[in-house]
Amino acid sequence: MIHSVYSNKDTFLRELVSNASDALDKLRLETFRDKDLVADTSDLHVAIEVDREARELTIRDNGIGMTREDVIGLIGTIAKSGTAEFLDKLRETKDAAASQDLIGQFGIGFYSSFMVADKVTLVTKHPRSAEGVRWESSGEGTYTIEDVADVPQGTSVTLHLKPADSEDHLADYTSTAKIKEVVKRYADFITWPIRMATEDGAEPATINSRKALWARPASDVTEDEYAEFYRHVSHDWNKPLETIRMHGEGVFEYQALLFIPSQAPLDLFMRERKRGVQLYVKRVFIMENCEELMPEYLRFVKGVVDAHDLSLNVSREILQHDRQIQSVRRRLVKKVLSTVKSLMADKPESYETFWREFGAAVKEGLLSDTENQDAILDVASFASTDDAERPTTLAQYVERMKDDQQHIYYMTGDSRATVENSPHLEALRAKGFEVLILTDPIDEMWVDAVPGYQGKAFQSIAKGQVDLETEEEKAQAEERQKDFADFLAWMTTTLTDRVKEVRLSSRLTTSPACVVGDAHDLTPTLEKMYRAMGQELPPVKRVLELNPGHALVTRLHTAFAGNDDHSRLAESAELLHGMALLAEGGDLPDPSRFVRLMADHLERGL
Repeated sequence: MIHSVYSNKDTFLRELVSNASDALDKLRLETFRDKDLVADTSDLHVAIEVDREARELTIRDNGIGMTREDVIGLIGTIAKSGTAEFLDKLRETKDAAASQDLIGQFGIGFYSSFMVADKVTLVTKHPRSAEGVRWESSGEGTYTIEDVADVPQGTSVTLHLKPADSEDHLADYTSTAKIKEVVKRYADFITWPIRMATEDGAEPATINSRKALWARPASDVTEDEYAEFYRHVSHDWNKPLETIRMHGEGVFEYQALLFIPSQAPLDLFMRERKRGVQLYVKRVFIMENCEELMPEYLRFVKGVVDAHDLSLNVSREILQHDRQIQSVRRRLVKKVLSTVKSLMADKPESYETFWREFGAAVKEGLLSDTENQDAILDVASFASTDDAERPTTLAQYVERMKDDQQHIYYMTGDSRATVENSPHLEALRAKGFEVLILTDPIDEMWVDAVPGYQGKAFQSIAKGQVDLETEEEKAQAEERQKDFADFLAWMTTTLTDRVKEVRLSSRLTTSPACVVGDAHDLTPTLEKMYRAMGQELPPVKRVLELNPGHALVTRLHTAFAGNDDHSRLAESAELLHGMALLAEGGDLPDPSRFVRLMADHLERGL
């Protein structure tokens, strides 16, 4: 039964040390409540003793201890009820929270001892009891219990260890080094000293640090201590960029100590990366990478969350459905985002470092975390045409918008140079409109998922119609449209295998043509990304826009109107489309044909 609950045999020691720590906490509390209770609280501690010859491991505390009734009720429950009955109830309990209560009710933590022991002996004495109690079981469903005299206050659990077995992942728990390793991993921050004698017979030494920084007042913790603890939890030798402390009270009490790194890890965008902060319960380590406490887009955040009201036997499945854990997660996310916003206002250099290192990951949250979309947009920065060196926030962009501007203009691309040299920018640059330059792969996706910012919708300058014309310019455009109607219809027919439509453009000033998508079309970059992932997509026809003021277009239009033989003009139309594709960094459908046509036209022109 115990193997169905625990996957790592080392956790038996975590459970027993945690039980001992709880017993010490309870004794200290009880002596405060009951002044008549006679108990020695001068040196409360946990002791671990090893007898290598007898292959026995003892975990001892001088805490509250148990009465005979406590032992029968708390320790004997599983043995009394039978393992089959317990497992049946566990399987029947589909609700995660109820499963957690059931595990706690049956005292599973103590019984984890039988993963590593053939027999377990417990000796305990409560301060109010005249005699102690000895309980023993081989874990097969029965136990013996008897009163014993001359037992010190507290509880000792002695495990008669099984032989080490590497195939069964059963370590040698008589090894001092192994015990220290497990204590360091699971119980290093427990308040009480955990003492263990060394193999040379010297006096027992404390083997846990007891330094739970998150439980100490912030005024008592130095920056060096924070930095050292950050290195401990992150294995990063740089100092953290920012430290975040939280304390949640009320129905569900928890403490959190989080760190924002100063440098992105190498595996930030690798699929096999590990993420999530460490989860503790009452300073006892539970889980290394608790994904349920931190969303994917904040996977770089390191630190610990110490919950006071969770069972030690908590599983990932329970965490996924635990409302309190989900509530903590929401608070942690909001705190991290608000901290980044504070960096933006108070520590601009630190913010710039943060966004340079983690901005691409944070923007993933615009797709996955709709609840915090606005908060993420508030802390985001983007390159723009306003300043070649410094990025801009959306709030700054909106503040600079023209009085009659209704959209936040942007363009996606592989690089800043590609976007800045795109013909799509020409008219906007000429009219003084600022354009966001989005070059992260995630930018291709979130811009279509986010409705806007501060009431201003996002508008791609490479998709749909971009309305930049004055009323006078619109009137002139209508006249040109009538004049070019037959020519545009012929161009559309000529290039029907390649384009959806040929129309006049209001976004071009110096280039002869550009290719644009409809408002809901995939961008060429996004098409490439999907195909690179093995997803087959139907070919997307786009729109070819012509600049009616460009000499090449006007001459082509004049030649069309003055000649009934349009065969040579068809090649020119094909070249014009190919030039537009190249100008935006696109791929030609038939590069060799394009080169041949270009060579022929150049030869005739010389």
